[in-house]
Formats: sequence, C-alpha cells, structure tokens
Amino acid sequence: MTIAVYCAYPSEETLSYVAQVIDYLTRKNHKVLLIDRLEKKMRASQGTFSYFKSDEILPADVDYLFSVGGDGTFLRSVTVVRDSKIPILGINTGRLGFLTSLQKESLLKGMESLFKGQFDLISRSLLEVHTKHPVDALQDLGFALNEVSINRKNTTSMLSIEATLNDQPLTTYWSDGLIISTPTGSTGYSLSSGGPIVSPDSQCWILNPIAPHNINMRPLIVPDSTKISIKVTGRGTHHLVSLDSRILTLENGNDIVLKKAAFDIKTVQLQGDYFYNTLREKLFWGQDSRNTQ
Repeated sequence: MTIAVYCAYPSEETLSYVAQVIDYLTRKNHKVLLIDRLEKKMRASQGTFSYFKSDEILPADVDYLFSVGGDGTFLRSVTVVRDSKIPILGINTGRLGFLTSLQKESLLKGMESLFKGQFDLISRSLLEVHTKHPVDALQDLGFALNEVSINRKNTTSMLSIEATLNDQPLTTYWSDGLIISTPTGSTGYSLSSGGPIVSPDSQCWILNPIAPHNINMRPLIVPDSTKISIKVTGRGTHHLVSLDSRILTLENGNDIVLKKAAFDIKTVQLQGDYFYNTLREKLFWGQDSRNTQ
C-alpha cells in the first residue's frame, strides 16, 4: 500500500511518533509519502522518501493518509485530501483529540488493526462557502469540516448578522459572531460557545451565536440540505470568516452562502474507538467522584 504521512507541527515529540510510523510502514514494505515540511527533519535518520506539498491534492494511488498530531493537524490534512476519497487515520499526539482515532499509547497496535481490516470508514459532511463577490481564497479551499465562523475585526462593537434559511428570513443576530458547525465540529468551537454535541453521522448543521445581545437566542439545528445565507453589517467595514483553521477578511456587504459540499471526507474509525466512548473519555462523563461513593 501507499501511505501518506501528514504533520502540521513537527515538534520533537510529534517527530518521535512520525519516526515510529515510518519505521513500522517500511518494515511492512509499504510505500511512504511524506509532507514536504518533514524532508529536512526525517531524511538524515530515516532514509530517502517521496514527498508531497501542503498546497496540492495527494496522488490518486495513495491508499490512506496518516495525520500525526492533534485535531488542528487533522483539519489541516483535509486540504490535501479534498474530494479524492482517500481515508484519513488520525494519530493523536495532542491533548483532546476528538477527531483522531488512534492514541499514541497504542500506536503500533492501532496500525496493525488498520492493516488487518479491523476498522470502519465514517463519512463526514462538509460546509461549502461562496460569497456574492468572488474571493480567491475560497476558489480551491472554500469548504470546512468543523465549522465556518463569522467574527468581529478591529472593533469591540457587535456585528449585525442577518441569517436566511432557504430564502426564508430567520433572524438577525446582534452578537460577537456566529458559528455554523457541522456535526463533526459540534465538539469544537461550537461546544465551547454552549452548542450541543451532535453525533458525526447526523445530517444537520448547527447555528450558534457567539455572545448574543438578545439573550433569548439559542443554538439552532437545521437539516444539512438547508442553504444558509448570511449578510453582515456593523460599525466596522470588515469582518473575519474562518473555515476551520483558515481565516480571511471579508468586506461587509459581501454576502455569504453556505450549503452542503458535493463531497465528504472518509475517516478511519478503529474497532472499539466509537464516538460515545470518546465522549466518555475526553469529557470525563461518569467519572465524577460522587459516583464512586
């Protein structure tokens, strides 16, 4: 098989796990393809490999992409997969790791499980973003796996965010911003802002205002077939829009339209590593000391 290895932040600790991955794959006679930022880091100690660029889509002959890092690394790795249908295995060397299926403590065992076929593929939907006036940054990477968020820029004043669903007016949020989250992103920024946790296989979006002035505003869940139109005004002239880890500045009046992307992302879920197990482990559900008395 051909395995691509992606690493966004090559810290000393992360590089040690990358080295373990490479050693395992080469011993099993798999072809290894590395992100180009690892070229100087790994060449001396690990041999000579082929490399891919972070701004290009992976070659079609790649069987799996291993994302080594935390959830941030995983989100960045999506940009080299896009609509290629190459499954991503997340290897968690970070802290929380909701998106990463394989923990560093069981690295070798997890890779063995993958190559034995002991896993499921989970399809994760993405949000696609367009603007009334075209923006270069959205032409190739106008999609988000976790969320699209709208935030203030260079002002302490609230934004006025007018939201329309399927061409029907919803409301105007007076707030610091608005998060439009996928089910995958429900455990990220949206959760930190009081949003609900949603199972990754749910077919919905979450609209979650950030610090709304109208205190009766609450997160809203809508079907993922919904077209969401956003118009932003405020005392400033510009606002920020983030798509996962990518941030751009938009001029007020350049209306935003969000809808379900035409492709999804396939992620590897190793047997025994299920979503509800992850919630219990990462959020310490059921581990209150009062439950042991």
